[in-house]
Amino acid sequence: MPPPLFYLSQPDALLKIREAVISAWLCVTALLASSASQVTLTTPKASVHTSSPYLLGLGIGDITGPVVETNMMGYAYLPQTDSGLHMRQRSRAFIIADASNPSDRVVFINADIAFGDTGIRRSIISNLTELFPGVYSERNVAIVSTHQHAGVGGYPENLLPQITSLGYVPETAAAIVQGTVLAVRRAHGNLAPGSLALGNITINGGNRNRSPSAYLANPAEERAQYDGDQDTALTLLKFAYANGTARGFLSFFAVHGTSLYKNNTLISSDNKGMAAYLYESSVEPNAVPGRTTNVGDTSPNTLGAFCESPGKPWNGQACDLDHSTCGGTAQDCLGRGPGFRVSDFESNRIIATLQVDGARSLMNGNIAPVTGTVRSVHTYVNMSSYSFTLQNGTTVQTCPAALGFSFAGGTTDGPGAFDFVQGNNGSAPQNPFWELVKGAVTPPPNEDQVACQSPKPILLNTGYAHIPYEWSPSVVDVQMFRVGNLVILAIPGEMTTMAGRRIRNAIRARLIVDGIIGEGAYVVIAGPANTYAHYVTTPEEYGVQRYEGASTLFGPNTLDAYIDKYSTVPPSDPAPPDLTGFAISLRSGVAFDSPGSSHQFGDVLVDVPAQSTFTAGQTVSAQFVGANPRNNLRLEDTFLSVEQLVGSMWQAVRSDSHPSTIYRWLRTKRRNIVNISWRFLTDPFQLEPYRLVYLGDSKPFNGSISSFSGTSSSFKVS
Repeated sequence: MPPPLFYLSQPDALLKIREAVISAWLCVTALLASSASQVTLTTPKASVHTSSPYLLGLGIGDITGPVVETNMMGYAYLPQTDSGLHMRQRSRAFIIADASNPSDRVVFINADIAFGDTGIRRSIISNLTELFPGVYSERNVAIVSTHQHAGVGGYPENLLPQITSLGYVPETAAAIVQGTVLAVRRAHGNLAPGSLALGNITINGGNRNRSPSAYLANPAEERAQYDGDQDTALTLLKFAYANGTARGFLSFFAVHGTSLYKNNTLISSDNKGMAAYLYESSVEPNAVPGRTTNVGDTSPNTLGAFCESPGKPWNGQACDLDHSTCGGTAQDCLGRGPGFRVSDFESNRIIATLQVDGARSLMNGNIAPVTGTVRSVHTYVNMSSYSFTLQNGTTVQTCPAALGFSFAGGTTDGPGAFDFVQGNNGSAPQNPFWELVKGAVTPPPNEDQVACQSPKPILLNTGYAHIPYEWSPSVVDVQMFRVGNLVILAIPGEMTTMAGRRIRNAIRARLIVDGIIGEGAYVVIAGPANTYAHYVTTPEEYGVQRYEGASTLFGPNTLDAYIDKYSTVPPSDPAPPDLTGFAISLRSGVAFDSPGSSHQFGDVLVDVPAQSTFTAGQTVSAQFVGANPRNNLRLEDTFLSVEQLVGSMWQAVRSDSHPSTIYRWLRTKRRNIVNISWRFLTDPFQLEPYRLVYLGDSKPFNGSISSFSGTSSSFKVS
């Protein structure tokens, strides 16, 4: 039997009228050598003679945008404006080149963001082609996301995902581009001979299908081929030096980055980023903390969805199966993570640990070597009206983009608002109020669009909304990488479990028939990649019109269109237009900072009790006179430091990238207030004194931004 195959996908979000959700999918982990911090701009010679089959490079970069006063990307929930930092967002770059012909290479970029974006990708590739002429291009560079829901928003160039962030946020986009380019530069700079190996392991309790009733709409004979309604295998690509020493890995596991709910306002990297940190820190415990897989319908909230309705007779009961409602509405139906009785951060840690344990088993075990050529292909496809022929001879086509009523119903990871519910396929009467409102938001659909998108009742006709610029993408990226017996399909959307299985099997079968890969090859799906085109369901799931079906932009034939495209890779359609020049931003800048009449920036307002001793599990905190962190994002740096006195010198032992620290910011009428906290657990700390340090940057009314710091009293831990 050939080894199992895996695919990825994610969810989406948006719109003021629903408290949306996206789900996450891609799980990539990288263990980076210390040399990753070294940057060179040289290009390897065209031919390298080595016994190792590949040249491998790994790099990491900080992509954290403004951590306050910016709507967070994922749930598209207006009140979710960031107020601080839990863990920084990162981009991790993996370069694989054929050692005998290094011009044959691919760059897999895994970013701690909600989804890929055309504008972000365009800027990154523009920078790379300038730095490395003729080396990196649209063809061999893939921008893939962890689809996490706790990052900074405002970076997509289409209008719809900009709505809750009050338009485009240039600082967010610039941070993603800058940090990602740095990650690739670092990976390029440490290219070295090495080998790859591939394996998989089952992870139990790490995910759950959040739309099981839609999955059941797929044919029974097809469902009988699989063990369940979600994929439980983690697939890992191991990177090693020429001497066999482990260097890092890419791992694929089908779970959304929605462990942290929409009530969280701290920028973080959700379960994928936490998994990356846990593994990286276990190998390099003294390094500063510096990871991607499949499923639009898979959730990390593994205990199921229950009604959180105090005082109502259905409180604590399981949500309605078909519509995910409680008492007829979606708002109280919430998924429960494995640590929900403690906090969503505890659930986040548990889901991350399951992935880390599986990855460690594969890294320490015997897995099959990867051999063979390195190839890449990329093309643009206009999905708004693609006509093609199914295997049964029927000619069908895709539709201009549209979102259904169930899109506004959200998911059990993040329920929607008002009276929107999942499973609305038009069979029941629509609320006449929303029928009236939808025409005021986007142009009403014509008869052809209604027929093409059927049975989706259209709420947002985004494919016909062009003012002030495009609301949704029409042109998407089709991209494939081949590294020996591994094929990666970089797909611009979130695939449900069965949709992923179908395209994976179809492309694998086609590549085998064409003699490109053998029976033992792996095919994986990475997405949402490069462009965000929402979901991809099977036609059967589309007919049910739960959240995933309502969010399948291009109609019921979307999946089959992608299968056709990835099977043939036709000539490219014109590239999508650059929309950043038209982007609207309604956010005001930082006017100025003031410490108040009786204080200086960095002054301690609430101190740690002097000479106190704290025990494991306790939290140490201090409050400072602060400034707006938007003045300086401190990329590759930190807003805080936990320092230990070693001899006569204070040395940093924790930064704002560590999950045990939290940076919180609050604006009051008199001043900005910053709270720094550190919760240490089982770390082997000594009794030497420690202190908390706040690092900030202030902006005077007239003048340049300047740095300052504040320091708490010292304390001990035991």
